[in-house]
Amino acid sequence: PKLDYFAGMINGKKEDINTDILIIGGGPGGYVAAIHAAKNGRKVVLAERKAMGGTCLNEGCIPTKAIVKSAELFEHIKNADEFGLEVKEARADMNRIIDRKNSIKDTLVSGIEYLMNKNEIRVIKGSASFVDERTVSVKSGRDEYTVEAENIIIATGSTSSTLKIPGIDNEFVMNSTKALDCRDNMDCVTIIGGGVIGMEFAFIYSNLGMKVNVVEYFDRVLTMVDSDVSEEICKIAKQRGIGIHTGSKVTRIGREENGKAVVFFEKDGTERFITSDKVLVATGREPDVQGLELENTGAAANENGRGIAVDSGMRTSVKHIYAIGDVNSRMQLAHVASHEGMVAVDNILGKDAHMDYTAVPNVIFTSPEIANVGLTEDAALREGLNISVSKFPFGA
Repeated sequence: PKLDYFAGMINGKKEDINTDILIIGGGPGGYVAAIHAAKNGRKVVLAERKAMGGTCLNEGCIPTKAIVKSAELFEHIKNADEFGLEVKEARADMNRIIDRKNSIKDTLVSGIEYLMNKNEIRVIKGSASFVDERTVSVKSGRDEYTVEAENIIIATGSTSSTLKIPGIDNEFVMNSTKALDCRDNMDCVTIIGGGVIGMEFAFIYSNLGMKVNVVEYFDRVLTMVDSDVSEEICKIAKQRGIGIHTGSKVTRIGREENGKAVVFFEKDGTERFITSDKVLVATGREPDVQGLELENTGAAANENGRGIAVDSGMRTSVKHIYAIGDVNSRMQLAHVASHEGMVAVDNILGKDAHMDYTAVPNVIFTSPEIANVGLTEDAALREGLNISVSKFPFGA
């Protein structure tokens, strides 16, 4: 036995596993699907290469909201005299803000781990890749697990999109993941991208007292909301001192002699530039299929090549393989991934379940927040629907 033990340490352990359902990815799509399947009596194995909770919990929705709260509270404190309160010398401490964010995240991750144990879901830590359409190899260091499953749900999520801009590898350039762990005291930040991530960070940094500029390629920020809503948040941003540069194409990122970042961009045919301490690249997320070796399954990609193609029941072109959440590129929202996970499991259980995206709620945590559900006014008009529009002032 001693020899076996040492051989195991050197060569790693090998294990063959048979299960009803294998889920690849433990984010809000994967872990919700796992619990739903386990509660319905299925034997479930879940493979996750990083921390449970996926992007949403570790480097997306939850950490962003934790920092949003700190930033908004600081903004309230700075304007405390409006409420008849006197606060002397308030200052933001990035170290403690990030520590608080991490403790919230850790609590929620351990909560998911507890749910996995409670529902007798076997979690294997490691990177999964398809051997064939029913067999997946999960590797962690020298350990290797070979999992055979009747049904497989791919829930590998997304990763930050990268731009091919000269100078993007400078150490002062961050993506959203790095920004959520940035403890540096900064005076000014340039954000490339005026989508959800870019605008949320713009208000976070502005509320924490930094000078912020947003450079957006399209002619308005937040192109996914109605144009009048976009105009309103743009107006509020400018009142807060946030610079908004729309219709602007970033051409390169340079460095001044003092180490500061310089973002060069073209607007109206002329080149302009902005100097700052850091640059945040917030140009969206793309499906993460790296290392999955999907070609061993025959599962087809979407027509545009982004993500895995699925039908309304979340099935891929291989009938016992499903793809849910950001990896199918339908709608990148955590609660959508969770619902898609339930639909996939219901279909495995023999029900006829379908996704309906007509009434999905979502919130953008700018300051103030923007919320909407269902079709936007612009989308309804594009589809030629006969609609009437009512407006009521929130202040009233």
